[in-house]
Amino acid sequence: MQEIPVYLFTGFMDSGKTTLIQETLIENGFSEDCDSCLIISCEDGDAEYDENALGKVHAKVVSVFDKENFTSETLTKFEDAYKPDAVFIEYNGTWETDPLYEEGFLPKAWTIVQSLATVDASNFEVYMLNMRSMMQQQLAHADVIIFNRCDDETPKAKFRATVKAFNRPAQMVYEREDGTIDEREDELPFDINSDVIEISDMDYALWFMDVMDNPKKYDGKTVSFLALVYNPTEGKGKLAPGTIVPGRFAMTCCVEDIQFLGIKCKYKDADQVLHKSWIKIKAKVKNEFCKEYKGKGPVLYPISIEAAEKPEDELVYFN
Repeated sequence: MQEIPVYLFTGFMDSGKTTLIQETLIENGFSEDCDSCLIISCEDGDAEYDENALGKVHAKVVSVFDKENFTSETLTKFEDAYKPDAVFIEYNGTWETDPLYEEGFLPKAWTIVQSLATVDASNFEVYMLNMRSMMQQQLAHADVIIFNRCDDETPKAKFRATVKAFNRPAQMVYEREDGTIDEREDELPFDINSDVIEISDMDYALWFMDVMDNPKKYDGKTVSFLALVYNPTEGKGKLAPGTIVPGRFAMTCCVEDIQFLGIKCKYKDADQVLHKSWIKIKAKVKNEFCKEYKGKGPVLYPISIEAAEKPEDELVYFN
């Protein structure tokens, strides 16, 4: 049985999914290697498909606007009727994406080979504030997330940290109003070139995601931040001698998804630093191999560790 690649496009209505699919098929030459492409549209947005132009590149459009009709049976009927070589699904921005990845939902030969999400950058923060769980559903499985309608004021670093909190592997692309790609480096809220990079509670989650994604950038740098210590003395979680993990608990959406964001720290007096104690740590960052990272990553080497008071709000946030 020949496998049929499925390209999944997620995102809220009018975020640019229809335009992206048409550009991929008509302008980017995707259809040159495809005799029959099927587009399954699950939204009736402002942008419409140019079926004449799509017909010239062997692509047909079918619509399923009712969630109750988006079933395995319906998809199998489409497969039998159109016999596609490739399938493009423009998914509804209000539907959960998890069912698509459940075994047996898609026709047997269909395989999701890439998931792309489109986001209107001008509305992203509002959506994350008011419809966070719904937005996370649209982005959680995406391989590539395209923030469109960006401008010079778009807080790219904040967007990246917010997404990486629940989708670490995702690649992010920032597209400006004129369609060009914004390749400027993300602007961070702290000075990475200062003698000591002071990380505030407000910026900790952002810094953590950046140092984990770009450890080379921080190699040899000195950082300082308030941390909660992970250093249990017994049980399965006990660390190797000379090791502690300073970090913070972060909340991305709700209490259920609170996670500890900690960084490995090599310290000869590790046994003197109590588990769950609060410290102010100043440390040198080195990018080196760690089995915990299954490769290279940031490791802290303390310059100073001082006891600190527990902050009023123990959590840090991604927005």
